[in-house]
Amino acid sequence: MTTISLRLLAMAAAGLSLLASCDSSSTKKETADTSAATTSTALPAGLKTGLWEGFVKAQNKAINFTLDVAVENGKPVVYLINKGLDGEERLRCDEISAAGDSATIRLHVFDAALVLRPDGENKLTGTWVKYDAPTSYRLPVVALFGERPQPTAAAGTPDFNGTWRVTFREDGGKTYPAVGVFKQDGASIRGTFLTTTGDYRYLAGSVLPSGMGMSTFDGNHGFLFQAIKQPDGTLKGDFYSGKAGHETWTAVLDPKAKLPDAYALTSLKEGQTKLDFKFPSVFEGGVVSPSNPIYKGKVVVIQLLGSWCPNCMDETAFLAPWYEKNKDRGVEVIGLGYERSPDYKVASARLRKLRERYDIKYELAVAGVSNKDSAAKSLPQLQQVLAFPTTIFLDKKGNVRKIHTGFAGPGTGKYYEEEIAGFNREVDKLLKE
Repeated sequence: MTTISLRLLAMAAAGLSLLASCDSSSTKKETADTSAATTSTALPAGLKTGLWEGFVKAQNKAINFTLDVAVENGKPVVYLINKGLDGEERLRCDEISAAGDSATIRLHVFDAALVLRPDGENKLTGTWVKYDAPTSYRLPVVALFGERPQPTAAAGTPDFNGTWRVTFREDGGKTYPAVGVFKQDGASIRGTFLTTTGDYRYLAGSVLPSGMGMSTFDGNHGFLFQAIKQPDGTLKGDFYSGKAGHETWTAVLDPKAKLPDAYALTSLKEGQTKLDFKFPSVFEGGVVSPSNPIYKGKVVVIQLLGSWCPNCMDETAFLAPWYEKNKDRGVEVIGLGYERSPDYKVASARLRKLRERYDIKYELAVAGVSNKDSAAKSLPQLQQVLAFPTTIFLDKKGNVRKIHTGFAGPGTGKYYEEEIAGFNREVDKLLKE
């Protein structure tokens, strides 16, 4: 299928053509090891306070992002902004260092960074680096100072508003269902996709007479969705994920579109009623287990997560303050971390960073590596693990009562509200027993 132009994302960006000259061969080698860098209390060279519109070049496409550069308490801070259905998120990036003419902006809780250098007065070039990728992961980046003008609707601009029943198809032929929710205002569009394993979070972009494009960049993932509206009203599109990921998708307008019940996707093996595990705490020497006395007679929520996982980040942003408000009711939470690295020291450090970022007061353990099959083996009572996050509800006797696959985060609007309401109903029901 013929894909639509890059202009769908940034038709008004005067510097978009600069991406053509910003590739791996034309940029200087970036500083992957920031141990020699020095943290500055002033803005690194080239950074100016205000909004920067950026582009990651991936698969000959442009994945756009917005940075808001500020100085707070005498130190530089960068907010990574993503806009979605009902507002926006601002991911705080406060680990900023300088080495030579390069600034390294560590991207929120993720093991990734933007490494940028000045290229003229109002331009930065560099790379997006993922340090925890199994192979070298670097993609070229351009950022231009100033806010991008909003696109203007042209005659014949198609309407993408509504709820859509979506089918994604991987390049190998495997398909999976989704629900797409789009809100269009002239030539601007926002939305998200919900799947059985989580949502694609905050998406925003533009619409042309030839089709639409929406993207997001959270620091760990860069996604681009493009689609063309067919004569019969259906959609056909492409989904580009970072360096090499690609899927196609089709959609039919369906206000009643919904996913399978998230409580019916993951189950215990026949004859099993409890979870039995002992994992090392993120603090060396500790052991986390549901058999620990602290959990006796309490409702326990077990969260399968990873610090690399944006949907887990969304669930943690809810769970951490929820636990503080509800722990005196006789409920506890255990976080089981599945990290990129099998090394305990590396994995525990990533999870401690997550703990600090979200002020997590419940126990976190290093449970294994970020592989669904490995996660299932670490919890042999489960039939399978389909997604991170997965949330398991234990009653006061330690029995598994419900298992919820995935999490619909705040980028999904009303679906997030329904997610939270359902979570509270399950906990309230178990507490009353």
